[in-house]
Amino acid sequence: MEKLVIALGGNALQEGKGPATAEAQLAVVEKTSEYIANILQSGYQVVLAHGNGPQVGRIVLQNESSVDITPAMPFDVCGAMSQGMIGYHMQQGLSKALRARGIDTPVATIVTQVVVDKHDKAFENPTKPIGPFYSEADAKRLQEEKGYSVKEDAGRGWRRVVASPQPVEIVELPVVKAMIDNGFVVITVGGGGIPVIRNENGDLEGTAAVIDKDLASERLSEDIDADALLILTAVEQVCLNYGKPNEQRLSHITVADCERYIDEKHFAPGSMLPKIQAAMKFASSKEGRRAIITSLDKAVDALAGKAGTVITL
Repeated sequence: MEKLVIALGGNALQEGKGPATAEAQLAVVEKTSEYIANILQSGYQVVLAHGNGPQVGRIVLQNESSVDITPAMPFDVCGAMSQGMIGYHMQQGLSKALRARGIDTPVATIVTQVVVDKHDKAFENPTKPIGPFYSEADAKRLQEEKGYSVKEDAGRGWRRVVASPQPVEIVELPVVKAMIDNGFVVITVGGGGIPVIRNENGDLEGTAAVIDKDLASERLSEDIDADALLILTAVEQVCLNYGKPNEQRLSHITVADCERYIDEKHFAPGSMLPKIQAAMKFASSKEGRRAIITSLDKAVDALAGKAGTVITL
C-alpha cells in the first residue's frame, strides 16, 4: 500500500467568497472529504496536512478586537487554536464520508509543533502578513507597544508581519508514526505546524512565525517515508507563462526542469513557488519518490497519471 501525504490548500477548507462561519467551513470540508475518501478507497494510506491562513487570521482578529474584555492570545496559541478547529471539522467530514462507504478507518488530529531554527535568516526580515489591516498610526503604535514588525501591504493598509522560517523537526513525529502504524488517518502539521524554538535548556517555546504548509508537508513526507506527496491547489496543472496567451501546461517535469523554470521566474513567490520547492525537495530525497501538484477535483486522476503535474528526480 502506497503511503501518501496530502497537503490541502485553502480552497479545500473554505470557499473564496463564501461566508466565514463554522457551518460554512464544515460544509466545504464535507465536500473535500468526499475526494479524500475516494483516495482512501483506492487503496492509499493517507496522512493529511492543511493550510490555516484565513482561519488563523480571523482568530487573531477576534483576539485583537476583544482585547478590552479578555487578554489577546499570542500568535503561536492562535495557530494551535486553528489546528484544533480545522482538525475537528476534518475529523467530522472525513469520518462521515468514510462511514457512507462502509469504511471504519479512525481519523484523528495531532496538534503539532514544528521546531524552527531561532537563527534562521527569515527572522531578520519578517515578510508574512497576518491579522487585520491597521492605519499607519495604529500600526506604529503596536510596533512600539508590543514590539510587532509592521509593513504597508500593497496599498491596502498596514499589517503585522512575521517570519516564515524553514521547518526543522516535527516534535510529535513519534506519535504521528504510531498512529499511522495503527491504521489511523492522521491530520498533522496544520498550517505548517505551531512554530517553536528550543531554548538554552532544550525546552520548547512558541514563536511568532508562519511555517509554509507545503514545506512542512514535505518535511513530514520524508520523516514518515512516504511514497508520494500530493499538493492540492486551485489549478489542475503547473503552468509556464501562467495566465498569458502563450501559457503552457506541464504534465511531467524533473527537478532539473524546476530549477530552470525557477531561474526564469515562472513561479510566483508565496503562490506556486513554495509548492514547486517542496515538490523538488521531496522528489530529490530518495529514488522513486514523486510529488504531484493538482486541484482537489483532479486528485484521483492525478494519482493515476491522468491529470496534474508530476515532479520526479
